[in-house]
Amino acid sequence: MSAVVVCGSCETKNRVPEVAAGTPRCAACKQPLPWIVEADDNTFARVADSTKVPVLVDLWAVWCGPCRMVSPILAEIAAERAGRIKLVKVDVDRAPRTQASFVVKAIPTLVLLNKGVEVSRQTGALPKPELDAWLAQVLGD
Repeated sequence: MSAVVVCGSCETKNRVPEVAAGTPRCAACKQPLPWIVEADDNTFARVADSTKVPVLVDLWAVWCGPCRMVSPILAEIAAERAGRIKLVKVDVDRAPRTQASFVVKAIPTLVLLNKGVEVSRQTGALPKPELDAWLAQVLGD
């Protein structure tokens, strides 16, 4: 599957695949595009382990207020770090095996993977400056 993403630079609509060898770029202006995908138990390994950029996994639930608060912040972060990070959203109610594999005890839980290996974890809804600082520290930005 793929999602349609509007380029922040030239406003061209682009299809962004769940899995790609490189990172998504705008077909018109070649600028990096935000890479945000959803995954479940059947697709998580393929979607999360097949990328060369770090993967930020958002383990969340529809009924979770803090999850809904942090979701637009994560979309902003994915747009600002386009080409340098992939955001994979996992609804824990629809992906219980994935939730169990990460031993998630509270949501939202954010897990940063590099080449499929967990490098850091953050639990709870944090404001954008704190999430940016966490990612900058872990990613060495």
